[in-house]
Amino acid sequence: MDKKIKLGIIGIGNMGSGHADNIAVKGLCPDFELTAIADINPDRLSWAKEKYGDGVKLFSTAEEMLESGIIEACMICVPHYDHPKYAIECMRLGIHVMVEKPAGVYTKQVREMNEEAKKHNVVFGMMFNQRTNHIYRKMRELVQSGEYGNIRRTNWIITNWYRPQAYYDSGNWRATWSGEGGGVLLNQCPHQLDLWQWICGMPKTVEAHLKYGKWHDIEVEDDVTTYVEYENGATGVFVTTTGDGYGTNRFEIQLDKGRIVAEGDKLDVVKYDISEPEFSATNKVAFAAPPSHKVEIETDGKNEQHVGVVNAWGGAILRGTSLVADGSEGINGLTLSNAMHLSSWLNKTIELPFDEELYYNELMKRVATSRRKTGVKNVFADTSSTYGGSNK
Repeated sequence: MDKKIKLGIIGIGNMGSGHADNIAVKGLCPDFELTAIADINPDRLSWAKEKYGDGVKLFSTAEEMLESGIIEACMICVPHYDHPKYAIECMRLGIHVMVEKPAGVYTKQVREMNEEAKKHNVVFGMMFNQRTNHIYRKMRELVQSGEYGNIRRTNWIITNWYRPQAYYDSGNWRATWSGEGGGVLLNQCPHQLDLWQWICGMPKTVEAHLKYGKWHDIEVEDDVTTYVEYENGATGVFVTTTGDGYGTNRFEIQLDKGRIVAEGDKLDVVKYDISEPEFSATNKVAFAAPPSHKVEIETDGKNEQHVGVVNAWGGAILRGTSLVADGSEGINGLTLSNAMHLSSWLNKTIELPFDEELYYNELMKRVATSRRKTGVKNVFADTSSTYGGSNK
């Protein structure tokens, strides 16, 4: 029989139970055997016992499970603040670790996690499952091939994250500085922020306009408009909200030699027959545009999502193959969201890298006055947990 990796999961909420089902029920991740689950909510442990049976050992704390010696790998599916904490504990115990997004709440703690990872021989991955989407993989391939020239402008409007007030009332940790560490940027958009930098690279400056509780009775951001500049002079705009009843997801990249648009699960590519700078310098017709043609783009059609990330992690552990996203890369998208918050709080343009201590101090001011809700009925009671509350 092929070797199976003994897996533990911290937090058996929406995300944790989804991963557990993929492994223990659906058999979609053959390199892994679900061995243990930790959650401090007794109701969730009772649910897990009924769902997964006596073959899965249950623990009332993460520490007990990690120190039990019965797991070789661990998935961390807890609220955001605790992602680095448990990842570091795994690393120190020689346990391979997969962290749900985001990597953490602030880059200072994530940098500590990344530094710890360098000291240990463990496979450290991030659950950036959108990197498995064939549309975004092809976009990255096209941009980084150089065939379309330098990036000139990036625009991503990602406003189809609509959430009603009932969503925010579903748990006392939601949409609070002390419970979640942010709003749409920390909960819904880490995948897009990761993809934005993965495909286009990191900007050098960030200027953001955030609205806090504009559309909902919450204390964190639910409406974001951000402008960035890149080292080569290119610019970018990122717009997101949870307040648009029917929103849009359109990602457009303008380059010297073409335009690439991802929208509605389709990739639209126009290639210029001559680069725009050369055309503009040589053309003599006042209202002419660069001659161009539409390019029919073929992809492999694969979009393996969470299962693809987990299977790549298993392959990296057992066979040394590549991860979908190395854990150390989680700091990049978080840098963008932290910079957006800091720009809004200080009402200024933020240069990257920014002062991480300053960001932490500003965040803690908001945590100190957070109105984290109590006594709110959890409408996700069948799939939530104290650990696993980060059901998006």
